[in-house]
Amino acid sequence: MKITILYGTETGNAEMLAEDITASLSAEHEVECRNLSEMDPRAFDPARFYILVCSTYGEGELPASARPFAEAVAAARPDLSAIHFAIFGLGDSEYAETFNHGPKRLAELMAAHGARQVGERIAHDASGGDLAEDLALPWAEAVVAAARERLGEAA
Repeated sequence: MKITILYGTETGNAEMLAEDITASLSAEHEVECRNLSEMDPRAFDPARFYILVCSTYGEGELPASARPFAEAVAAARPDLSAIHFAIFGLGDSEYAETFNHGPKRLAELMAAHGARQVGERIAHDASGGDLAEDLALPWAEAVVAAARERLGEAA
């Protein structure tokens, strides 16, 4: 399966996690990893499955590297109805009112333009006891399997 992992980060944590997911999936899949700031929203390829890894910054905002992408989507208004994606969020429940709102906003943006989410949006809590990769790696395998089924590819 062809997979693109897109990350939105402020401090580099989402980038590091995206690289870990890339390494984990690369043995069985064709995987590329890119910063959301480098993604043209008109360049989504329906033949690829997209995994988004995004942190939350400030008061529930998108991180710096995801903001240019969100602005480009708003300007281009692309039809993403043939695109399938999954999203993994990073946040800190110490900020309960805005916990994981950056990834939530990104998922809503994708869906508003027709993209279809595969699996649940997972939210890692920096104040919790789990490491992000301990949640993200099994989650990534599960959403890739679900995307295979949805896209009709053999397991």
